[in-house]
Amino acid sequence: MINKKNVSIVLGIMCFALTIGICIQIKTVKKYSSPVSTSYEVNNLRTQVLKYKERYDDIIEETEKIDNELQREIEKATENNSELEYAKNQIIDGNKIIGLSEVKGPGVVIRVEDSKIDLSKLDINKSMDLSNYIVHDMDLLKVVNELKNAGAEAISINEQRIISTTSIICGGNTISINGEKIGSPFVIKAIGSPEALANLERPGGCIANLKERELVAVLKKDNDITIPKYSGVLNFKYLSNVD
Repeated sequence: MINKKNVSIVLGIMCFALTIGICIQIKTVKKYSSPVSTSYEVNNLRTQVLKYKERYDDIIEETEKIDNELQREIEKATENNSELEYAKNQIIDGNKIIGLSEVKGPGVVIRVEDSKIDLSKLDINKSMDLSNYIVHDMDLLKVVNELKNAGAEAISINEQRIISTTSIICGGNTISINGEKIGSPFVIKAIGSPEALANLERPGGCIANLKERELVAVLKKDNDITIPKYSGVLNFKYLSNVD
């Protein structure tokens, strides 16, 4: 009887110890496997992003090569042919207008960025709108529209060419332009009459309105501005020529 009792006690202690050991092991696995799993997912995602970026860079490089070859062939085909030369010049002028070629000339460069005020030191009340201290898509749209009204012939924001189909949309802490996410500061380049474009600094103009909100808004004239071509693909689904 005593032996059976002792055996039961020993077995009970062993089962209890085994249960504690299993619990400790489970907690240890959960503790260390989660960070490892997260780290693996982050590294895997980073690798995928780098692969897509490499593919994108390769496509851009190949496109530029094809463009250069096409230009050389056009030069050969139009040499000593006045009609083809005229057609070539028409294409060149058209590409300038729609944004498919890099352009340069005089104009202005405008730098717009979020307020430098330390918001944590402000006496914030319910009536204050803290979003006023951040650059929004509508701010950039107003600047672009005023530049167009002032006669700008080409415009870019952070090297993104503004064309007829360009979208400027807020997305969290960034703004999407031509599908590319960019953040403050925003460097807006515009080619046109420097004097006319500088009129954006007039009282009541968009530059003055940005400064009233304590945003950084600096306009400078420049006689040698280069604006890149639109790097996307133009796809007109509904537009067609009139016979």
